[in-house]
Amino acid sequence: MGISHFIAVDWGTTNRRAYRIEHGAVVATHRDTLGVTSVPPGGFADEVDRLRERLGDGPLLLAGMVGSNRGWIDAGYVPTPATLDTLAAAMAHPADGVMIVPGVSHIADGRGDVMRGEEVQLLGAVAAGLVPADALLCQPGTHCKWAWMRGGAIAAFVTAMTGEMFALLKAHALIGQDMTGPVIAGDAFLAGVREAKGGDMLASLFAIRPACLLGLRDRADAASFASGLLIGSDCAAHATGGTVHLLADPTLGALYGCAITELGGTAVMVDSEAAFIAGMTRLWEQIA
Repeated sequence: MGISHFIAVDWGTTNRRAYRIEHGAVVATHRDTLGVTSVPPGGFADEVDRLRERLGDGPLLLAGMVGSNRGWIDAGYVPTPATLDTLAAAMAHPADGVMIVPGVSHIADGRGDVMRGEEVQLLGAVAAGLVPADALLCQPGTHCKWAWMRGGAIAAFVTAMTGEMFALLKAHALIGQDMTGPVIAGDAFLAGVREAKGGDMLASLFAIRPACLLGLRDRADAASFASGLLIGSDCAAHATGGTVHLLADPTLGALYGCAITELGGTAVMVDSEAAFIAGMTRLWEQIA
C-alpha cells in the first residue's frame, strides 16, 4: 500500500481504543465505551466513518472482538505457533481500507482455546523488546490469558475465567452479599492465595460466609479473600516459580504480582498499551 499512516483500533466487547499512527508514532487517540455489543446490526461501517472524522482519514487496522462472530465479521483464527507473519497473512477485509486481525487458536490434550485481541499485545511485547522471545506472559482480566512465548511466537496458551468468576460470585452467589468491601492486596488477599494452594476451592469459597458469621474474618475483607482464592488458584496452576511478565492495568497487575510473589515467582510489569501499539505497527509495516 505504501501508506505511512493508519488508525489502529483495539475494539473489544464493551470498550474501544483507537490510535492514529504516523511513521510509527501515535499522534492522536480516541477512547469510548462503544464495544461491539453496542454497535447495531450493520452499523460497523458507519462507526468506522465516525472514527475517521475524529482521527483523520486513512486506512484502519482493527483487532479484538470486532473480528468475532459477535462483531463485524468473523476473521477466523490462526493456529499456534502464531507469529506476526501468520497474522498478517490471514487478515480479513470487511470493507475498502479496513482490515481485521485474526485471532489465535490452540489445541492441546484434546482441549481447545482461543484468543482475540490479546495476540497483538503478546507479539507486540516481544517485537518491541519489552519481554524476552522466550517467556511466560500473563494478561489478567475477565478471561485471564497465560501465554508461553517461544522464539517470539505464541507457542501455547490457556484461558482462565478468573475475573468473570469473581463477578458472578459477587452478583449471584450467596457469599456475594458479604463481598462488599474493596479488593486490596493485603493480609486477607494473601490468606486467600495461600489457601488456594490447598486445592479445595469450592469448600474454601463457601467458607467465606461462615467466616463472617462466626467472626473469623471481618466482612470488609471477604471480597479480598475471595479474590485471593481465585487469583491464587489461577497463579498456582501456571506460575509457581520463575518469571511472569504481566500485561495489566496497575490495579489487577498489583494483585497478580502479589500472588505470584507469594507463590515464589517473580512478576515483571509490562506496558500493555505500548505492546499493543508496537504489535499493530509491526503488522502494518508488513501489509502496507
